[in-house]
Amino acid sequence: MEKALEKLAEQILGFDEASLSGLREKYRLRIEQFDGTRDWERAVIIYSIINAVSLKNNLFNENVLKRKKGMEKRLFKPSGLKRVK
Repeated sequence: MEKALEKLAEQILGFDEASLSGLREKYRLRIEQFDGTRDWERAVIIYSIINAVSLKNNLFNENVLKRKKGMEKRLFKPSGLKRVK
């Protein structure tokens, strides 16, 4: 089961978030219409996957920015010189 999930995750990583975002509303509307069918269950999973990709991208971007800011601080440390009037 773990191997199947890893394979699925690898496929999902190849999805374009912009394209997925266009589908988010469709699946949100579908899951609001509960009927307990297999189709409804699939819609919940699809909606969750779309949100997971969005969350992953947000976390990724936040961490890249944190790293970038950390590197800038290290590169531009004050030299210890003080302004004298």
